[in-house]
Amino acid sequence: MPDRSRDITEMLRSLLSASHLMPFEQLSTQVAEHARGAGLRDVSIHLCDLQQRVLRVLPGADPGPRVEAEAAIEGSLAGWAFQQGKVLPITREDGEGYGWWVPLLDGSERLGVLRVYTDDDAADDDATYGAMLSLATLVSLLVVSKRRASDVHAHLVRTESMNVAAEMSWHLMPPRSYTDDRVMIAAVMEPAYEASGDAFDFAINGDVAHVAIFDAMGHDTAAGLTANLAVAAFRNNRRQGLGLVDTGEAIEKVLIEQFDRTRYATAILADLDTCSGLLTWVNRGHHPPVIIRGGRWSAPLEGVPAHPLGTDLGIEAKLHTEQLEPGDRVVLYTDGMTESRLSRGEPFGLDRFLDFLIRHHADALPVPETLRRLVRGVLSFHENALDDDATVLVLEWHGPTPYPREEAEARVGLPEGATSASATRMREQDA
Repeated sequence: MPDRSRDITEMLRSLLSASHLMPFEQLSTQVAEHARGAGLRDVSIHLCDLQQRVLRVLPGADPGPRVEAEAAIEGSLAGWAFQQGKVLPITREDGEGYGWWVPLLDGSERLGVLRVYTDDDAADDDATYGAMLSLATLVSLLVVSKRRASDVHAHLVRTESMNVAAEMSWHLMPPRSYTDDRVMIAAVMEPAYEASGDAFDFAINGDVAHVAIFDAMGHDTAAGLTANLAVAAFRNNRRQGLGLVDTGEAIEKVLIEQFDRTRYATAILADLDTCSGLLTWVNRGHHPPVIIRGGRWSAPLEGVPAHPLGTDLGIEAKLHTEQLEPGDRVVLYTDGMTESRLSRGEPFGLDRFLDFLIRHHADALPVPETLRRLVRGVLSFHENALDDDATVLVLEWHGPTPYPREEAEARVGLPEGATSASATRMREQDA
């Protein structure tokens, strides 16, 4: 094994070993120290804020000269690397070595970027390129594994104070994106710091993808409690093997026991068989799911809704089905995304909402980046203020035959692997 390969292996091994007793606040310093042995210098970790507007340096290691503590995701090179999921070069004014922005991803969840300086041109050196990608992968895993045990992460990724309902919701919900070789799931929620009654959930169990979206009555802490209770009951009964109709009934029972019909939530509960593409869902008083097919047209998935969860109106819940085609995107959303009326006196609207998703699908953007831009568009339309929670979840089915690895990576915005061919492609992109 070449010496360089041993250096890279030792970097990863030693950092992984040190991580067992490493608090989150030491992560930046430890990563920079261990990376030096593999020829990676002045390494700094830049994490995105909750609304994915800025990238902030994780305190600890000396970030080196000309590194801003905060960089906008729109209009900066670091932000472009974050948006596109590409390794991008940094121009060094002192001419000492080469600099790179490397995406930080846990699966398809975008965490930020890693800034790395090297002695070698990574576009011509597969070992260096591979070392940067491997380090970024390990750093991402360490960030995810340690962020819940420290308030340092929460302080870093928040740009304003958060209400109690939003605090509950963000700690309850799953990551905002997930990808495997058959499905991709991504979701966003606004207002990020004042959310109250919206929530989403998803899980993968074997060949089945479970997704759900909830919109609880009200805009207060009680709405947050209702949504949190609904999600917890959804998970509890799903994990006991109940079907969608019975799970909905069980959620309603819990809400009635707690709130005695004074609080309710609308919801879509859905399952996707990832082998066959058969989508099944139950509508509990919610906006119907919308399907985007071929990136060109959209249509609501019609079905008779039952009463909202917690109202006990006696309307029978029915199971609906739809056969998806490869590449179909199923969109679940709450009314705040399309019906908020604050500044202009007119809503963003379903047509404008779907047109935005279709246009950005045509741009071949990863789904998480499309949703980030959608939220920016909705907030801009309402002059950065919403009068209701706005949540959207997109489920994309790849098809019965898993995508080849390279195609799956490209669709979700993952960096290319460290192969000779990928290094050549990177050179061509940077030229």
